[in-house]
Amino acid sequence: MPQPQPASPAVVAGPVAGIRAPRWRALLEARWQARLQEVTELSLAYHAAAAAAAARDVAAGQPTTRQLLGRTIAARRKLADVEEALGRLAAGTFGSCEQCGSEIPVGLLAVIPERRYCPSCEAEAETGPALARPGRVQA
Repeated sequence: MPQPQPASPAVVAGPVAGIRAPRWRALLEARWQARLQEVTELSLAYHAAAAAAAARDVAAGQPTTRQLLGRTIAARRKLADVEEALGRLAAGTFGSCEQCGSEIPVGLLAVIPERRYCPSCEAEAETGPALARPGRVQA
């Protein structure tokens, strides 16, 4: 997968207007690199465990192998979330709630820059029907 493009000097439009895009891009790119490293390490560990299980003639459904697979899938989802946040940054919609369009507080974005929803919509999702997230399977 190609590395994110270098930061542009553009100012982000929308709720985080006035904040330079390079600040957010740098934060997201650092998270992207960390998530990519995590996916790589977990994928390698999973494949090594699956190969070891096959060599020992043990079922591939062994708990350790299944746990590694689950962690790998979760890490890939987190990586995709960061990539989607980079896309929102490029599109000028970074910092806007995908549900209601309101501003996501800058303090929350600083902690979780890939965040998609404002606190109200996030709380609603936890207490009510789940928000439909692109590429997500609802449980």
